[in-house]
Amino acid sequence: MLDALGVAVVGFGWMGRVHTQAYARVRHHYPQLALRPELVTVAEEVPGRAEEAAAQFGFASTTREWREVAADPRVRAVSVTAPNFLHREIGVAMAEAGKHLWIEKPVGLGADDARAVADAVAKAGVQGTVGFNYRNAPAVEAARELIASGEIGTVTHVRIRLFSDYAAHPEGALTWRYERERGGSGVLGDLASHGADLARFLLGDIASLTADTAVFLPERARPVGATAGHSRAVGGELGPVENEDYVSCLLRFASGARGVLEACRVSVGEQNNYGFEVHGTRGAVFWDFRRMNELGVSRGTVYQDQPVSTVYVGPGQGEFGAFQPGAANAMGYDDLKVIEAYRFLRSVAEGVPHGATLADAVRSAAVLDAMARSVESGAWVVL
Repeated sequence: MLDALGVAVVGFGWMGRVHTQAYARVRHHYPQLALRPELVTVAEEVPGRAEEAAAQFGFASTTREWREVAADPRVRAVSVTAPNFLHREIGVAMAEAGKHLWIEKPVGLGADDARAVADAVAKAGVQGTVGFNYRNAPAVEAARELIASGEIGTVTHVRIRLFSDYAAHPEGALTWRYERERGGSGVLGDLASHGADLARFLLGDIASLTADTAVFLPERARPVGATAGHSRAVGGELGPVENEDYVSCLLRFASGARGVLEACRVSVGEQNNYGFEVHGTRGAVFWDFRRMNELGVSRGTVYQDQPVSTVYVGPGQGEFGAFQPGAANAMGYDDLKVIEAYRFLRSVAEGVPHGATLADAVRSAAVLDAMARSVESGAWVVL
């Protein structure tokens, strides 16, 4: 008989829903999993939202107070999908209560917060997984293997882009995401955190960097009620946007490779244009999230005018086989979170980490902090 694992979700906006759906689906894709997640409780301070979640997904109980989750003996693992400013307090409290932790990025408002959660997880001896979902794409894992094998030669340079329009509308509500105190950084924490993780995942440690940021929509209207996702607000009092809409960064890797990381949340005409281009001395590999199951690959000995082939990932590459029987069958964003849930639950079952860890969150946050210092000083920053 499978061991039941009582799980809780703290914060039930869009990401809380994604985590919950991943728990519901994970054993359909991974029947060999030794644990069976059971939805024990959902914590959400917005009135009525937790009750709606329980009615739809079957949580056994609800609460508006996350501290009740830490004290609940039924709960052995917790998804933290609350706003960024709560990540440190909730993450540390859950770890100290002996709960395994699946926490969204960025883990808090900076590297100090991420380290505090990482230290609490290590001290408690629990498992900690972080929501760097793009590294879970089978094509990204295939690209990493291709790079490590030397098939494209020695990596010379990489470009990583994360462009989106979710904050492009001038009527976008001034939610916590745009405030320093509650959101911390803007596009740095939201999108560039993924870019920093992908850079390290593909090419190893970053040695130094220099960055520039900008705010392109300096004022937004305050919402008059509860918000979810990226709501609009019309007629509310205007307030300042306190964190960046855009970042560009030059990277120097420990390997000697060079890189460019660019992210923007107000890119009109761009819908989740995320991806990378890695160039080596004998070839290149390209990935676009919008064509998530494909790689562009150039390899050989032609060098000049060397063609690029489209390669469709399939079973045997990453976790593709858990979702589709043959190459070129599509996977989607939510599937990446199911993979993340599987690796989290496997970590709990086996007592060793699988997937992105709190250590990865600390390293990503250190890169983001270095970007912020570079913007202030106008200089290169050594990590």
